[in-house]
Amino acid sequence: MGGGNSPSAEDSSALSIFEDSPHQHSPAKIDGLFDQYKCESTASLAPRKPAVRIPRVNQQMGSSGTKHKRNSPASGDGTSPVKKVKRASSGYAPPNKYAHLVNKLTDSLAPNLICVFVGLNPGIRTATTGHAYNHPSNLFWKLLHKSKCTPRLCHAEEDGDMPKLYHLGLTNIVSRPTKDGSELSKAEMDAGVAELEAKVALQRPEVVAIVGKSIWESIWRVRHGSNIKKDQFKYGWQDDTERMGVVKTGENPWPGAKLFVATTTSGLAAGMRPHEKEQIWKELGDWVVKRRAEREDKEASSNG
Repeated sequence: MGGGNSPSAEDSSALSIFEDSPHQHSPAKIDGLFDQYKCESTASLAPRKPAVRIPRVNQQMGSSGTKHKRNSPASGDGTSPVKKVKRASSGYAPPNKYAHLVNKLTDSLAPNLICVFVGLNPGIRTATTGHAYNHPSNLFWKLLHKSKCTPRLCHAEEDGDMPKLYHLGLTNIVSRPTKDGSELSKAEMDAGVAELEAKVALQRPEVVAIVGKSIWESIWRVRHGSNIKKDQFKYGWQDDTERMGVVKTGENPWPGAKLFVATTTSGLAAGMRPHEKEQIWKELGDWVVKRRAEREDKEASSNG
């Protein structure tokens, strides 16, 4: 399911050299990180106007060869036609639609974490409460526990404690809140990639987990200049060339964080069965459990 190879012992060893760095708890500000990753795209953030769909009129031929509108089905009493009410589909929503909301959500990050999870953007409930993945239908906290990324079921109100409790972090590729992801444009998602890369380069986690296919598609577009093809996409560990937040210059170069693409946790998303999502998340969870144990053993031996 999730192609690619998980970080080997050699990878963990290479990454662990930063654990004892004097920059672990108070990293120096890396100048120009945002500019380093900023995409020089001239594309406007305003999405293209959707094509107007003209409803098709049901017609039937009369005896004279002329077309007549077909009558709508009558109601039960035969007095009036029954109108079918169609559910409005979500589409792009400009920022001013939710400008009245105060977004209370902040990143939960710290230097040298085991894994940082990257979501799409805060939903309405998440933004107003200030706690990540806070909608009852969102499966994030359940999948986090089932995969053993956390040893117990945590709650949205504990999001700020994740770095301290389990060496895990949380952030998003887009900061503005919407009802759902379809209200964002691809352009503004792509525009968030540079800031995401800069965050990772500054905090230097071992792994970045992308929570949802659309986020990885956006990162791919910015990096490769084209949409990812069907045969190029895969869940799970990504190729080593796709590391995030690579720092090539300066006094403290860094190879970047290994990338893992997980499924979306939104309750609105369809297409994958629960056990399929759990299988993908378990691959990440197995590695997180192993790496956390290695860190704890190292800490115990140093204290002993």
